[in-house]
Amino acid sequence: MVGHAERKILVFDNLIATNELVDLTGRRVLLTGAASGIGEAMAFRFADAGAECVLLDLNEPLLNKVAHKLMAAGASVSAHKVDLSDRQQIVDLWTGLEHRLPDILINNAGIYMLKDYLEMDKDFFDLTMAVNLESVLWMCQEFIKRRLEAGGTIVNISTIEAILPFKKDLVAYGTSKAAVIGLTRALARDYGPHDFRVNAILPGAIKTPGTREIMKTAIRKMQLDLIKTGYDFQSRLALGRWGNPDEIARVALFLSTEMASYVQGAVIPVDGGFLSS
Repeated sequence: MVGHAERKILVFDNLIATNELVDLTGRRVLLTGAASGIGEAMAFRFADAGAECVLLDLNEPLLNKVAHKLMAAGASVSAHKVDLSDRQQIVDLWTGLEHRLPDILINNAGIYMLKDYLEMDKDFFDLTMAVNLESVLWMCQEFIKRRLEAGGTIVNISTIEAILPFKKDLVAYGTSKAAVIGLTRALARDYGPHDFRVNAILPGAIKTPGTREIMKTAIRKMQLDLIKTGYDFQSRLALGRWGNPDEIARVALFLSTEMASYVQGAVIPVDGGFLSS
């Protein structure tokens, strides 16, 4: 077997080299929810591929920490504190980016709040929809409007909950994320002819600071129903394990490069086989 260091680079006629297909040098990516978890992992993956990263989050201290790590590694990065539930802040952000627009938009930001459906009020529902759905809608609109003649790439992050709800008290969350799938497909249909590629990822069980805290709380407070949900969920994972944020980041990177040049309107589960089990 030939070792990695000895591997020959094959070049065929009319074939773009693989390393060129994943090279994002000279490209600019705007990534929401970049302060931790999946968003942080995606920031590192895109920076490693050579992209200039524009990072957004509401948690400014954590966002700046990620930005400083990337800059220390030599990446080109800018960080912006933005409340994505406020449309005016979204408009102001894009106005400030008009001097150099991003080529790639990753809508990753979201909130994961639990509430019994019968106790849910309008404020709770409106906030969930504003962050998880409306921000994606307005971010995509600003991106497409400004790049209508140039095209671009959009990756929206939904969830397997949008396809198969497995945990109670997530009516608002599941509804918002299911709507992201509908938005993704509609934009792919309408703006594919304008050279926009629009796709969605459905993360499954991913080990993030948020999911770890939920598990710790369930054990600490002996929330037996939540513990049972976790056990039942684990038993459906075909790979037998939870994923890590970088496993989502790799798929987002794929969808944002020429490797995915003919992928359009796709909804891709990255869930360890949960939906197929």
